[in-house]
Amino acid sequence: MSVAVKASSRLEERFNLWDHNGNGVIERSDFEQEIQNILDRFGADASGPGAAGLRAAYLGLFDRLARSAGTEQLDKEAFLQAAQSEIVSRGNAGFAEVLQPTIQAIMGIADTDGDGEISPVELERWFEAIGLSADQAREAFQQIDTDGDGTLSVGELVAAVRDYHLGKNDIPLLGV
Repeated sequence: MSVAVKASSRLEERFNLWDHNGNGVIERSDFEQEIQNILDRFGADASGPGAAGLRAAYLGLFDRLARSAGTEQLDKEAFLQAAQSEIVSRGNAGFAEVLQPTIQAIMGIADTDGDGEISPVELERWFEAIGLSADQAREAFQQIDTDGDGTLSVGELVAAVRDYHLGKNDIPLLGV
């Protein structure tokens, strides 16, 4: 399977994940539901600073994709085109600019010791929150920790999300 086909397939998975009410379009309310789901899965305080950052990041992502598509309701085609235009086609810069705030916001919730990085235990908790196993987290950690320092930085996590969407790894950090 080519990288372009794999990326499209992964974006379709993302569309299906974010279309919470199953009506065939992604609306702002779907992203609000995704925010609540993340908070619930992590057991995070919905009124805490981590929640505010998560809300701002996810709604900012929705607004950017909606602006790119010229609509407030993203059907699958509009979502795929907006994600391709705003993120995938721009390579590293697109993922860093557009997705880094959401990844950083999730880190803000998952980083329980507040050191600004994700430890192996914190990644296990992250994986548990998205429905994956501790074994999968340990295996993923080894792949994502490209500098071998025993923690995951925002940059390493953004690269892992980019590589997942480009079909270079099978680590679904944003959920399955």
